[in-house]
Amino acid sequence: MKTSLRHTLHVLALSGIFFLLCLAAGPFIGPQPLNFTEAWAHRMNPSLSPDAAILFQARIPRVLFAALAGAALSAAGVAFQALLRNPLATPYTLGVSSGAACGAVLGMLLGFHHTVGGVPAIQISGMTGALLTVLLVYWLGRKTGGSTHTLLLSGVTLSFFFAACIMFMQYLADFTQSYRIIHWLMGNLDIADYDTFYRTLPGVALAIIGLWLLSSEYNLLSAGEESARTRGVNIKRNYLVTYLCASVAVALVVCVAGPIGFVGLIVPHTLRLMVGPDHRILLPASALCGAGFLILCDAAARTVFAPAELPVGVLTAILGGPFFLVILLRKRH
Repeated sequence: MKTSLRHTLHVLALSGIFFLLCLAAGPFIGPQPLNFTEAWAHRMNPSLSPDAAILFQARIPRVLFAALAGAALSAAGVAFQALLRNPLATPYTLGVSSGAACGAVLGMLLGFHHTVGGVPAIQISGMTGALLTVLLVYWLGRKTGGSTHTLLLSGVTLSFFFAACIMFMQYLADFTQSYRIIHWLMGNLDIADYDTFYRTLPGVALAIIGLWLLSSEYNLLSAGEESARTRGVNIKRNYLVTYLCASVAVALVVCVAGPIGFVGLIVPHTLRLMVGPDHRILLPASALCGAGFLILCDAAARTVFAPAELPVGVLTAILGGPFFLVILLRKRH
């Protein structure tokens, strides 16, 4: 698939500008107006100024993690849609999000409040659930023929199973645990801090780079497995690397913020209509625009119903539901 260098740079530049504008504006959008001069003057000791505390201790780390989460979910959405050759595939299709959520909820139920090597035990529990899901879905896929359909059906089946497990654990939980679980399952970025961002950044960045290195193979896969195989694509390796990289990126985000749906559907499809299907451009552009998109969604979630705050996962679901139906109808026609 031929794409001019000028077109590539143009698309990536526009995506980068959109992301930087959202990143710059995000910390200043909220129910509480900020005096930037006052906040900047106390940046070294934010506790001396309410404006500095809000900006540097609450909003900036939250915006940074929103950008990281949006990039991870959008890039994973592009990868899963390419892998399954299904425009309705999302990062949650193959059960990874449900597995991570089930592991994290189990940690909450068991009272995992300590840290292991500086990492919260609940995050480790969620990652363990996600990785076990990755191995199980991939093993089921290989045992039943290794086709995209078997991977998809295995993932959907495990998603329903983990959803049932989560409901069972909610039933066993006390009032405090149940409230915490429900709040987390709605998808929230209010617990993000600098340590969480720095701890999550390397894994997500490496996963997105790994997916981008396979973008040329995704272009070949769009014509079918047999066609891609005759052109030198190692199908088994591609499936394994794509599944692992996308799953790790999604799991790292879900373990902290909870399930935030539809970002991996809305952003890739919107960009695919604007820039075309070339994954060499689509994947990095989706990561950049997905980061900006989730920053804006989170800003709206904490502002629209102020002083109350809407979980960002609820807002993306409200936006994503009609979007999904539109895609479904367009695909039918």
